[in-house]
Amino acid sequence: MGKQRLEEAQADISNLIHQAVLNPHINKEMLIQICDASKQSCFAGLCTSLSYLSIARERLGTKCTTKLISVIAFPFGLIPTSNKIKEAEFAIENGVEELDLVPNYFELRKGNVEVFAEEINQISDLGIPVRVIIDTNLLFESQYLDLAVNASIDAGAHGIQIGNGFGSAITISQIKKLSEVTKNRCSIKTVGGIKTFDHAKDIVEAGATYVGTSFGFEILKEQKEKS
Repeated sequence: MGKQRLEEAQADISNLIHQAVLNPHINKEMLIQICDASKQSCFAGLCTSLSYLSIARERLGTKCTTKLISVIAFPFGLIPTSNKIKEAEFAIENGVEELDLVPNYFELRKGNVEVFAEEINQISDLGIPVRVIIDTNLLFESQYLDLAVNASIDAGAHGIQIGNGFGSAITISQIKKLSEVTKNRCSIKTVGGIKTFDHAKDIVEAGATYVGTSFGFEILKEQKEKS
């Protein structure tokens, strides 16, 4: 799968990009421009917050190849499960096609893996694909990584996201490590510090399925200039 994704990235990186629109300070005009450009660029996805969903759905339309993705409980995940479910239901009602969920790290670190997994399962049961966000600062160099990944997949998650855009950029070794844990059981989305085409290509080669970035247009432009 990694070789195929790398070939796709080399041919057209847009198929692997999830354009992030999470800046709380952008105005409506900027949001519309980003949505329209993402659609024209044929990005794999546009990931945004609950407040921007109605405009994003309207601009992308219903026949667009760019999937509308919403973050849930972003960025910390420390809200009740019932609130996360309400956020997810709201997102689905507003036309979202995938969810990027921040799980309950607190329960995981207490050893309550069943509680951690049950929350993911409840949201996965709402009927659209769920990607679980792994906070590299909290989990990656600890015994919890395997627990988090395996519990997420068993609970119904269709993907794992490494990184959340905060802290240091994701490294190639981290992607390779996560790829070893997932064992091709789900997709891998990488987020954090990805600003160039070469960097994006490298992380795909390391095992990433999708690239989450707010620099999607710059990366695509750079690829076209190099081709």
